[in-house]
Amino acid sequence: MEARVRGGDGTTPRLCQIPAGAVSALENQIARAKRRFGLPAEAPVVSCYEAGRDGFWLHRYLLAHGITNHVADSSSIEVNRRARRAKSDRLDLGGLLSLLARYVQGDRRVWRVVRVPTVDEEDARQLPRTLETVTADRTRLINRLKGLLVTQGVSMRIGKDFLEQLETVRLWDGTPMPAGLRERLARDWAQLQNVETQLREAKAGLTLRQPDAVTRPGARSRSYRHACDWPHRLMDAGD
Repeated sequence: MEARVRGGDGTTPRLCQIPAGAVSALENQIARAKRRFGLPAEAPVVSCYEAGRDGFWLHRYLLAHGITNHVADSSSIEVNRRARRAKSDRLDLGGLLSLLARYVQGDRRVWRVVRVPTVDEEDARQLPRTLETVTADRTRLINRLKGLLVTQGVSMRIGKDFLEQLETVRLWDGTPMPAGLRERLARDWAQLQNVETQLREAKAGLTLRQPDAVTRPGARSRSYRHACDWPHRLMDAGD
């Protein structure tokens, strides 16, 4: 985490580097910056950062400590095309500082500010996102099983009797499936069973939390219906 502070009279910016999450160090640097620029301890502070991996906890922390913060959508930030190749944290920080100054002065075109959800709103998204992640894991595992079989010229149904089929399936020359590949397929199958269980649990939890989701009109209804009505059968190789 980096912070840069400048005086309103164009004074050379003060640049400091702070370890990620070191909020006590941030408070200390803000206090030192105010002293350097001759500002009172109660002088207002305005900050910004790009929406990303850190999420919104830092935004909430800053607001709770009296700092006005803006979370900017990185895709909406102005970019100097001629300077696109000259990318560094120092250049990015300087650019954000300039954009923040313009935004505070009333220029709302410099970026798009993200609407920060409440803690409860953000938490309510966890289960649907879990469902999306587990669904993607399920698809990935099924595709891996199919792909491994294809490498041996084998076409077989991926159903509940998958392990039994592995014991009897034969390759192009009539030989059994090699032991190493059979073990790998069995491990991937075990992972798929675990994911299937997680998927059923996530579906049940979403239905309990959003009992009317599948009947609400509009785009959200379609999204929840897709999540809640996902078929938990095992896909055939030809699906």
